[in-house]
Amino acid sequence: MKRFYDKLNYFSNGEKILWTVSVAIITVAFVEFDRANWLSYIASLIGVTSLLFAAKGNPFGMVLMIVFSAIYGYISYTFAYYGELITYVGMTMPMSVWSLIQWLRHPYEGQRSQVTVNAKLSKRDWLLMAGLTAGVTVAFYFILSALGTANILPSTLSVATSFAAVYLTGKRSPYYAVAYALNDIVLIVLWVLASIEDSGYIGVAICFGAFLVNDIYGFINWKRMEKAQKPSESMNK
Repeated sequence: MKRFYDKLNYFSNGEKILWTVSVAIITVAFVEFDRANWLSYIASLIGVTSLLFAAKGNPFGMVLMIVFSAIYGYISYTFAYYGELITYVGMTMPMSVWSLIQWLRHPYEGQRSQVTVNAKLSKRDWLLMAGLTAGVTVAFYFILSALGTANILPSTLSVATSFAAVYLTGKRSPYYAVAYALNDIVLIVLWVLASIEDSGYIGVAICFGAFLVNDIYGFINWKRMEKAQKPSESMNK
């Protein structure tokens, strides 16, 4: 009975409210602006749920992100956002698999439900991230240009922020959420531009607005986790 009670209280009241409000906003946006693209609606619900689990440092968030990446890639294909398609299916999805493996390999005190926070990345890690992000972004710019990608500049910027985000996620850094928040802002711009031509995409833009709030919370909670894990880490040294 206690185990069942603990599971019900895995999320704090604030987290439950955040998830409920996010789902409500996404649902209202779907009913108001779409009512037809159920796949987009389902992807949004999966995405916002994955962010909440990720904010708790739970590897299940990565599992949901893999599913979201596949669905979102298809949605991007329908509007010729080939940058988003290639980014999520060709980069975010496989790197989410890598992140899942890394999180499972570094549980906090043996708890599979929480990853050990990597509080401080080395200078080499930051330089490697900067170099890889720059290289991937330049390469994708030419690839996306050749494919005739819509809104090429924000699409290319999305590649940069997405790559930095998944890199930091795999490294278990709290700053993964900052990179994802920047990516959310870029995606809001992308889908607002898409909604000018097709109002059905307004719901996708609103979805990423909800993602932005959740990613901001993710950073805040990872900093809390980092602080909470420090005493244990110092005892283990």
